[in-house]
Amino acid sequence: MVTQEQRKRQLAREKFLRQQERRTAARRKARMRNSVIASVLGVILVGSLALYTTGVLKDDDKTNASSETTPSAGPQPSKAPDPCEKPASGKVKTATWKKEPAVTVDKSAKYTMKLATTCGDIDLALNASAAPHTVNSFDFLADKGYFDHTKCHRLTTEGIYVLQCGDPTGSGSGGPGYTIPDENLKDKSLKNNIYPAGTVAMANTGKAHTGGSQFFLVYQDSQLPPSYTPFGTVSASGMKVLKKIAAAGAQAADPTTGNTAPNATVVINKATVTKS
Repeated sequence: MVTQEQRKRQLAREKFLRQQERRTAARRKARMRNSVIASVLGVILVGSLALYTTGVLKDDDKTNASSETTPSAGPQPSKAPDPCEKPASGKVKTATWKKEPAVTVDKSAKYTMKLATTCGDIDLALNASAAPHTVNSFDFLADKGYFDHTKCHRLTTEGIYVLQCGDPTGSGSGGPGYTIPDENLKDKSLKNNIYPAGTVAMANTGKAHTGGSQFFLVYQDSQLPPSYTPFGTVSASGMKVLKKIAAAGAQAADPTTGNTAPNATVVINKATVTKS
């Protein structure tokens, strides 16, 4: 005969067991829900990283076996008539050097660089006092004919707005064989992480002090981290040439290099640095 007290204890145990079962089921559902959320977030994260790593500013010198980059954003492919002329005859130089050339530029002097391109002349004022290593390197390379007959291999038309040049291979991975230090990253012109239109800056691999020969010309204010040495400005007439190139649009990203080449045939026929 089950006493009343025993019956109460039995009912209490059954109630406790039901509560435990409900709690176990609740925890199981929570784990499943969190697992699904984690999986979704993982997909989103992987997708975001893929978009980030295929972004705009791939760059210059592949000295460290990695493409240099600039600010990055993939433009949509567009079609427009080529506004530029045929390149002058000549071959791209393939020479490389093991060490950065000795700095011999006069920091108190004014230097200019003329890019005689198939789309028109682009004149640049170089800032030797703020970026002596960079200007010295460009003076050296231009004197060697390093930039002559090279293509500007990347144009970005979304997110950031730059034309990237300076790679003899035209792939975004070429360079002179040496690297130069970052300079002038606290320039007053770089406010709120904006590289203003008309800025000339170095491309790099995404790591410090990896600039080589690749550079980019900003044709519209572009938001970028202050990681790319600003070393000059584009003249008013040069900006008109850049706008013409940009108006022709960019091609779809190359599946191998990720480059979004300009529709315009932008070739530097001759690069000249002059001291005044």
